[in-house]
Amino acid sequence: MTQADFLSNGVPPSRAMPDLDLEGSGRFFNRELSWLGFNWRVLEEAENPDVPLLERLRFLSISATNLDEFYTVRVAGLRELAKEGNTTPAADGLTPAEQLVLINDDARALMKRQQAVFGQLRAEMQDAGISILTRDELGDVDRAYLLEVFLDQVFPVLSPLAIDPAHPFPFIPNLGFSLALILERKRDRRTLQALLPIPHQIDRFVALPSDKGQHRFLPLEELLLEYIDRLFPGYRAMGSCTFRVLRDSDLEVEEEAEDLVREFETALKRRRRGEVVRLKISSGAPEALHQLIMRQLHVIGDEVIEVDGIIGISSLSELVLDDRPDLLWPSFSPRVPERVTDHDGDMFAAIRQKDMLLHHPYETFDMVVRFLQQAARDPDVVAIKQTLYRTSKNSPIVEALCEAAEDGKSVTALVELKARFDEAANIRQSRRLERSGAHVVYGFVDWKTHAKISTVVRREGKKLVTYTHFGTGNYHPITARIYTDLSLFTCDAALGRDATKVFNYLSGYALPEGLEKLTISPHWMRTKLIEMIDAEADHARAGRPARIWAKMNSLIEPRVIDALYRASQAGVEIDLVIRGICGLRPGISGLSDNIRIKSIVGRFLEHSRIVCFGNGHGLPHDKAQVFISSADWMSRNLNRRVETLVRIDNATVKAQIVRQIMAANLADVAQSWVMQPDGKFLRAARSAGETPFNCHRFFMENPSLSGRGSAGAGDVPELTHDAEPAPPNPRDDAGVAVDAAGAHGT
Repeated sequence: MTQADFLSNGVPPSRAMPDLDLEGSGRFFNRELSWLGFNWRVLEEAENPDVPLLERLRFLSISATNLDEFYTVRVAGLRELAKEGNTTPAADGLTPAEQLVLINDDARALMKRQQAVFGQLRAEMQDAGISILTRDELGDVDRAYLLEVFLDQVFPVLSPLAIDPAHPFPFIPNLGFSLALILERKRDRRTLQALLPIPHQIDRFVALPSDKGQHRFLPLEELLLEYIDRLFPGYRAMGSCTFRVLRDSDLEVEEEAEDLVREFETALKRRRRGEVVRLKISSGAPEALHQLIMRQLHVIGDEVIEVDGIIGISSLSELVLDDRPDLLWPSFSPRVPERVTDHDGDMFAAIRQKDMLLHHPYETFDMVVRFLQQAARDPDVVAIKQTLYRTSKNSPIVEALCEAAEDGKSVTALVELKARFDEAANIRQSRRLERSGAHVVYGFVDWKTHAKISTVVRREGKKLVTYTHFGTGNYHPITARIYTDLSLFTCDAALGRDATKVFNYLSGYALPEGLEKLTISPHWMRTKLIEMIDAEADHARAGRPARIWAKMNSLIEPRVIDALYRASQAGVEIDLVIRGICGLRPGISGLSDNIRIKSIVGRFLEHSRIVCFGNGHGLPHDKAQVFISSADWMSRNLNRRVETLVRIDNATVKAQIVRQIMAANLADVAQSWVMQPDGKFLRAARSAGETPFNCHRFFMENPSLSGRGSAGAGDVPELTHDAEPAPPNPRDDAGVAVDAAGAHGT
């Protein structure tokens, strides 16, 4: 049964496991199909009646944006492997060609469902006073207004193109959207094929004058067809279609490039001209146009999607209207930690008092910005070091670093040029930092630097004190409003030394020795994780309480998965919160009986990475080993990236992670999906008559333990026994917990 079958009619997948070789590749679930499953969950939120209407529209748009990136990177890579005749199987045993067949079937079902969901939402939006019109629904007043809009705001930026021997088919860039036409000249009925590329600088939906409380929009392609005679005077349209192009957007960089920045600038230009990996074209297109477009773009039938509906669903985000708060999530303002307020906003004083862990977006990311801004202006600060993987266009963090450098402080910025789709922005930021006098380094050619570290060295009396920030997410103030991430602020001397050694490694290639509380990839993290998983298995075999809790975006690294299987077989209770890709099959007798996996998809995007080991005491427990990390458990993170695994020793921070953050995630029912042995996810079962626990709501309403100050001491709740995941429930013959994911969030 496909994801489409399940999500469209609510019928659960078969409880009978397929005939898999659980000693071989069958013990893994395919990475690409798992990702598609995640995007099905995103799409399902667009159908969730508990979600406000325009937020549902946003989820629909996100599902389309996600799918576009999936095709331009993952599918593009598989396509190249298949074209080269590569038959090397993935961990799950599927070759690139076999994966492409399965992806094509599931993705086509997903796109069909997207159109059906859009139809449902469009009707509900109409009832709520938001209408998407067609040309046939326009009145004379509308047409007069639209003519003015067309002439003033659209006509000047369009370039209508005839297609004939003197005017060859133009290059259509990645994500390019175009209108294709068959025109007839009025005076002699001679036909002409033409193309109208639609610049992305023009809004996709044109707002029409409306009565108070009403909103009316016309799709841009409808506006163009309405005034086609202004673009091609003397012609009438005899047939038309719209189409959109996705191109291979992966980057290849020469390993021996002498100037990495110049090489990336060249690679970005190559990306814009990558091969077409998918063509979406409106259904019912004139055959002549259909064949012309396919031929000129060099695509085959399997790469063409005929769309009966709207092309470019990602652009529906334009219709998420700020002036309709009744159709959006209730407003939420992130908190300033009480301890920072107690110290009159002085970040260094707050950190000196005790380590502080902020949980974004519930605690404002402005504290990270403030940390660097204060460092830039503090005369006692002598040096700042900072990694930058992704950040905003007009980044206040880059601004603070530039200010510090211009003030004469020693500033070192590690800018990762290989941050996918942010490469051009990062090149601009690096140029700006260099102009200000900062020392900019780019890390390694072969590995991405994905670690999130910031250090500030401050002169205090006769000594230098290092203040360090470790994050699980990017230094990006915009995405920090919707991504759940953790920020650890500390002046722990050992962590400061470790961070400095990592920066020296990034700038000087000298492998750090004697790290005290930090573990990094690609050198030691995978080994460290497997050792700790195996140690937990030893506790179980010795009869001691044994439990692992972990939270991340993706779990796909085969050696780590095999370690978790061994731990499960030894009796370790394992609860995983995996938002997206998961290659581990839970709940299989004799393999993964003791492993439970859930995915949380809701108002905020789960992004933090956490791992907790009971350490012979079970969980939750004060003697547990607790870590935060920048890394998911994927081959790329553990083998080809510089990442951090940060040991948490502070008792309050440890309690916040174990008894508050992880406990709430595991207790969540409202936004949770539970993974089945066959790789599918089912919504968590809800108890009749009870309001399901929502971890996002809990975090919005309750401050973090380590950020509390004198005003809130003792008022911060911990989720302990009531929300603690229970031991495995009795299972049916499919190995699925009977209550799926009840109050204990299995």
